[in-house]
Amino acid sequence: MGNVENTFEQDFERVFNVNVKGVYNCLHAAVPLMKKNGGGAITNLSSIAALVGISDRFAYSMSKGAVHAMSLSVARDFLSSNIRSNTISPARVHTPFVDGFISKNYPGKEQEMFEKLSKSQPIGRMGTVEEIAKLILYLSTDDASFITGNDYSIDGGFIKLNN
Repeated sequence: MGNVENTFEQDFERVFNVNVKGVYNCLHAAVPLMKKNGGGAITNLSSIAALVGISDRFAYSMSKGAVHAMSLSVARDFLSSNIRSNTISPARVHTPFVDGFISKNYPGKEQEMFEKLSKSQPIGRMGTVEEIAKLILYLSTDDASFITGNDYSIDGGFIKLNN
């Protein structure tokens, strides 16, 4: 949480190390193995924060934008190796992290804040982990063999239907 003025360097680096360097490490390890085995499918998790301006998400948005760019680069660089690379950009998904964030920052108002965050999605609820997993699964199958270099917003209408 924070903008460019109040994001401290150590917080910026922590987000970078997890979200950018973590994806780099996985790609760096997996791509040679995929090449050796005749190809494969990569699906990285980005975020709608990489695509639209969201207040107080400076470091997070930066990191997810980098994930998106790395995925595109891998898609282009390894076309001839039969490696497909895509990203998924979820909006708010109901996870234990969300519940913990609400509990920590809004004690006694958990239900009210959960409803407020849910209603911030045009569809009126947060996504589920299962919904995200099903899209990842599809992109990992041969049924998606013509799909590479794309980003899939799974956002309950957030990007195109939010006013």
